[in-house]
Amino acid sequence: MKRFTTLACGTVLSFASVAPAFAQSSVTLYGVLDNGFVYQSSSGSNNSAIRAVPGGLFATRFGFKGSEDIGGGLHVNFQLEQAFSGQTGAATNPADAFNRLAFVGLSGGFGEVRFGLQNSPSYDVLQAAMDPSWVKSIASPMNNFNALIIRANNGISYYTPTFGGLNAKFMVALRDPTTGGGNGIGFYNVVLQYINGPLNVAAGYERGDEPGVGAGGSYTIAGGAAAGPGAVLTVFNAGASYGIGANRIWLAYHTENLTNTPNYMQHDVYQISDSYQFAPDILASLMYGYLYDRTGKGNNAQQLGLLFEYYLSKSTELYTAAGFIQNRNQAKYTLSGTAYSGLPITPGTDTRGIGFGLVHKF
Repeated sequence: MKRFTTLACGTVLSFASVAPAFAQSSVTLYGVLDNGFVYQSSSGSNNSAIRAVPGGLFATRFGFKGSEDIGGGLHVNFQLEQAFSGQTGAATNPADAFNRLAFVGLSGGFGEVRFGLQNSPSYDVLQAAMDPSWVKSIASPMNNFNALIIRANNGISYYTPTFGGLNAKFMVALRDPTTGGGNGIGFYNVVLQYINGPLNVAAGYERGDEPGVGAGGSYTIAGGAAAGPGAVLTVFNAGASYGIGANRIWLAYHTENLTNTPNYMQHDVYQISDSYQFAPDILASLMYGYLYDRTGKGNNAQQLGLLFEYYLSKSTELYTAAGFIQNRNQAKYTLSGTAYSGLPITPGTDTRGIGFGLVHKF
């Protein structure tokens, strides 16, 4: 491949005066390393621990992305991405060469299309409008309370151009024998987003039929429950934020319904957040979320979270994330990092935690 690229580049240089429109391509290696430690405890039991954890704020990963200009305003794009533990170096899923992203697509004046394993638009785009952490870390109620289909195999997506600040993202994922669902559509997601100056508003709806989508063919549900065969997950998310100088206010709403699962079948989550840029290298965010159990069982919960970020450079930051969850009745929501699970707790008990980490992006 390197040899072919060298020859191609030489050909382009040799005949530039005759055919200046030859295609040009580039490939970039990138990654994120996030390591730290966390302390968590719960009331009413001796369940407490301090642990070294990877991915408290960002999932540790590396990847390759590239683009080829094929002329006429068209580009061929691809991206390959693998998650791994920064604590042990082990791949998150050793059976897959690239377990997060593996897609190819086209972009141009019409927008962009992608084919393959990819993030859902709700995860990739909408969460940035929902809270200052982008729904990450133990500080985010939306991260700890919500179910969401993060990515899907066999995805086909279309991202529209932006018109007057408005754009849309669409995605479907097809079943195949490896996911156990036969054929047809196993997942679909649509997101609308409007950005105008300091205002960012987005909303999205998704529906997934288990086991037709997602890595491993199953959903991981907040609170420790998991969807079994035949389950259907439907989710609606909406978020908005508005910046006033160094301050930004966030509002978010999430509602979900999961069939064929004994617990956490129906709930709504409301969240309000505030972030303040104290200095170019210091950002602090406060988040409050309330979960309402729509099953009538009273399994409600609420959380207060705090995230403090200190940027050592454009590529490196130190962070502290803290959270406190108050569970009611049989609710058992816990504090989970972006890439690790929280401690299991006794239903109806409170849990608290604080974590510290170092992030480097390359």
